[in-house]
Amino acid sequence: MGVAVAGLLLLGGCASAPQPPTSDLQAAEQAIANAERARVADYASVELSEARDKLTAARSAVQNEQMGLAQRLAQEARVDAELASARAEVAKARVINEQMLKGTETLKQEMQRSTGDR
Repeated sequence: MGVAVAGLLLLGGCASAPQPPTSDLQAAEQAIANAERARVADYASVELSEARDKLTAARSAVQNEQMGLAQRLAQEARVDAELASARAEVAKARVINEQMLKGTETLKQEMQRSTGDR
């Protein structure tokens, strides 16, 4: 029986260490890179900054062998970068919408002047 217990202890000691969340880190890096290429910082700099900070913290957690924390932070970094991209798209759409509304209003005014309507 003592040999069995010793064997179990040895097996437990040989268990491999948790692996870094490589795919989550890569997904976060890609989402941040995509956001940077789309110039998201012009519209959603807070969210993009948070994504970068969380990715840095995730890398630090990997170095400290806190793989669960690293995975969570990497996933949050990806989501924050995607949120930044989405908010930037909304902001860009609003700007375009405002420009179109101004153009429409200007066109209406010109048409009224041309036809003499008031």
